[in-house]
Parts: sequence; structure tokens; C-alpha cells
Amino acid sequence: MKLSWTLQEEVSLKDFLKSQGVSRRLFKTLKEEPELVTLNQLPALLWYTGKPGDCLEIKLPDEEAGGFMEPEPIDLTIVYEDEHVIVLDKQPGVAVIPSMNQPNGTIANGLLWHYQQQGLAYTVHILTRLDRDTSGLMLIAKHRYAHTLLAADQKQGRIYRSYAALVEGQLIQGAGSIHQPIGRKEGSIIEREVRQDGQDALTYYRIQERFACHTLLEMKLATGRTHQIRVHMAFLDHPLAGDTLYGGRTDLLKRQALHSQQLRFTHPFTKRVLTFHSAIPADFLIE
Repeated sequence: MKLSWTLQEEVSLKDFLKSQGVSRRLFKTLKEEPELVTLNQLPALLWYTGKPGDCLEIKLPDEEAGGFMEPEPIDLTIVYEDEHVIVLDKQPGVAVIPSMNQPNGTIANGLLWHYQQQGLAYTVHILTRLDRDTSGLMLIAKHRYAHTLLAADQKQGRIYRSYAALVEGQLIQGAGSIHQPIGRKEGSIIEREVRQDGQDALTYYRIQERFACHTLLEMKLATGRTHQIRVHMAFLDHPLAGDTLYGGRTDLLKRQALHSQQLRFTHPFTKRVLTFHSAIPADFLIE
């Protein structure tokens, strides 16, 4: 893929690309492979100075997937795609990234297959990762440069997400927040817990609907800790339905009742604000 800019002022190519958020890794590649950079369609070195009206173009280098990931035809529900980003609506029960216990059948395997069919030499860049049994919207950068720009937005809290969660019991307050630090539970490599030496974690919730024995919540993350919503709701003694890791029962659901229902971000290149919604899954709805 090629990206181009029309320069608005006299500036060194190096300084201009840094101002565009080019990472050190990509900058190093452009320096080592000068054929990837052109100025007015002629080969250019990064120390060259461009003038107003000049056209700077860079060709993004090919990427290699990790040796443990192989392309595999996996059903992907793509709700948006362009040359820079993909938004998926993930089904429950599918892992996002391969592991030693599950080397295939993941979202990452499916993305590599999808890129392969398009003739794209990209690897997988997940921005908003979901647990295996969590469903809903995910944001993926298609190439390393888009990932760098979106990751910076994510760090600054500019990627907005909300979740639907079906929890056990009846919450008293219609809305509130949980501000409790989260850390790894001693003796476990998976489970987290609220602990005072953990990382700062803040979750907001609002009641969407009350049922006899459950409450449907809209939840928003101010921080992004592993299992944050699941841990915070268990801390309040309202674990997610089906979430056996954190004390939830399985009489209603066989997986944790968590769904990424809204995603909003600013496109890293067009600068348009994109908003996506995913319907609450049928297994959350109680008669």
C-alpha cells in the first residue's frame, strides 16, 4: 500500500513523517529501504527537504505473521472494512489470538486468510481484544502504521466502547461506577481480582433493564484491565451470568454474558468519526 501527502510548507521529510505519527520501527525501515520513499515520484532520502506543493509518497513495507499463526478460513462477520481498518462483530466461543492450547480456529487465523485472499502482506493488529466467550464489536488495524495511530488514540482514551452485561441479582442504584484496582490473583495465570496493589481500574454502569433474578447493564470502561468488567461485577457480588471463573451460574447461559455493543473511533486517515452498534445477543434476553 502507498500513502501520499501534499506538503503545505518547507520541511524535511524526516520531520514531516514524524509529525504524521510514523513509528520508530517504520521510520527505521524507510531509512534502510529508501526505495520506499518518493518525492514528486522520484526516489528521496529522509533528510531531503520538501517544498509547499510537493507530493511525498511512502510504500508501506510487507509484514510477516508470527511463525505460530497460519491463515485459516474462519467465518468473520465484517461490518466495516477499508484499506486501513476492519470492524468485526465477533461470535462467542471463538478465541481472538492463537495459544499453545488452541493454535488454530481463531479470529487471527481468519484475518490472515482474509488478507491472503486479497493479496495483502499484513499481519494481525488487534486494537480492542475480546475474551473467547465475549461477543460483539472489535477494531482491527490492517497495517502497522494504522495500528500505531489508533494505539495512540486508544492510550488517550479516544476509542469509545460500551458493553452489554447481564449480571446476577438486582442492583439498587440505576447508575454508578466501580473504582477498584485489579491485579492477577495469586496462584493463577488467568484469574484477576480486586487487590490494593493492582492497577487502577474504573468502570461505569447504567441499568438498561431489570428482570426477576438478573439485571441488564450498559457498561463503559475508563481503563482497560484484563477481565475488568467481570472482576468488578464479581466484586459487587453481581457476577456476570454464565461467568464460572468469577462465580456466575450457568443455569441461564453457558458463557459469560458480556457483549461489545458500541464502538466509536476517529478514522486515522480520513479523520471521520465512525460509530457502530451491535444488537444485544438473543441469549441475553429473558422472557
